[in-house]
Amino acid sequence: MLHLTPNSSFSLTIRLEIPNRVGMLATVTKAIATSGGNFGQIDLIEQTRSVTTRDITVDAASTEHAETIVQAVKALPDIKVIDVYDRTFNLHRGGKISITSRIQLKSVSDLAMAYTPGVGRVCRAIAENPDDVYNFTIKRNTVAIVTDGSAVLGLGNLGAEASLPVMEGKAMLFKEFAGIDAFPICLATQDTDEIIRTVKNLAPVFGGVNLEDIAAPRCFEIERILREELDIPVFHDDQHGTAIVTLAALFNALKLVQKPMEKIRIVINGAGAAGVAIARLLKKAGAETILMCDSKGILSVNRTDLNEEKREFAVKAQGTLAGAIQGADVFIGVSAPGVLTPEMVRSMAKDSIVFAMANPIPEIQPELVSSDVAVMATGRSDYPNQINNVLAFPGVFRGALDCRAKSITTSMYLEAANAIASLVNPKDLSKEHIVPSVFDERVAGAVAAAVQRAARNEGIARS
Repeated sequence: MLHLTPNSSFSLTIRLEIPNRVGMLATVTKAIATSGGNFGQIDLIEQTRSVTTRDITVDAASTEHAETIVQAVKALPDIKVIDVYDRTFNLHRGGKISITSRIQLKSVSDLAMAYTPGVGRVCRAIAENPDDVYNFTIKRNTVAIVTDGSAVLGLGNLGAEASLPVMEGKAMLFKEFAGIDAFPICLATQDTDEIIRTVKNLAPVFGGVNLEDIAAPRCFEIERILREELDIPVFHDDQHGTAIVTLAALFNALKLVQKPMEKIRIVINGAGAAGVAIARLLKKAGAETILMCDSKGILSVNRTDLNEEKREFAVKAQGTLAGAIQGADVFIGVSAPGVLTPEMVRSMAKDSIVFAMANPIPEIQPELVSSDVAVMATGRSDYPNQINNVLAFPGVFRGALDCRAKSITTSMYLEAANAIASLVNPKDLSKEHIVPSVFDERVAGAVAAAVQRAARNEGIARS
């Protein structure tokens, strides 16, 4: 059975009416603690001579666990549960983003300039010089977050509407971490040609396109064609954002164990969009020995079920993940919960590095192998070394938009990874600190500067 740790994604607030007697609150907290809940704030709402009303915030490990906690409180004598709020759903209620105006309309003259008739002069200027769209509209700072809802997080094909909360969240991250105005474009089609045609028709509004949660292998073709046919940056974050941050983390992990990139043996479990992009970028960074596995085992040249992207990494070896990982220096998981066992980890080379990035439940729980690995990382915020795409994509787009790059290239990925890794001071580098915090305010600026340098060196910067 997989161990689940309480976390804020399953956070609830329980509003209680408690008799105003000594020890009654302690009875409640004991029931919650016994049920495995993790406490947050306890707020006093109202107090009379006879009763006290309090809000108690609790983190659970799952929806079922949250219900267990609530039922334990309801079972207490003399305690009245007034209401239960799911804090995650409350946060999303009404949506998480909105559009606001940059200027205020306070007079008739303001209106005449912002809209008709004054706006007509600006329209004509852009018609005469299309490049002026970057000077006089939102295009210079706007990104389309495009999905078809076919691969939403680790949840699968949920469709366009169900993908919207994720895309709204992505838009928030663009704004908070890089000051970029991004908007969700959730398409009611999963036809490759129609997606490409739709994005091309939307492109005049946007300075860049961030593809998100589109299933492999379709995502590869969509990205390739859009990059060929659009003159604005196109970036599939599930591929390249993941690859950039993974490489940054690996750069620093290898410094700790003093192993060179070209000498290590890497096993990647998961051969979808993220796994393929990681493998490609690791090769560019100098990795020479990579074994990639999917749910059927090693990608072998003898297999007949491999698509074009998987065939790129097919090797002569055959077998299972357990066989592939023996003697490996690095395991990178972008696959499924619980597929890696402590025995497999113990079969790896000395000073092994494990990046178990399946979300929300990693390929192996870190506490099971804490004494068996030199460095452990996950995609979760409640463990050290969170490999999170937010370290990459805001800065990548900030840099690309600021220099008006025609595209986003592998050189930019490499420079971005080096920039992220460099923000961990050598004296602070440790097995529990190989990447900067997602809230480190230096990150987006450092990545943006690195991306701009790469764009100028490649001659694709237009500003």
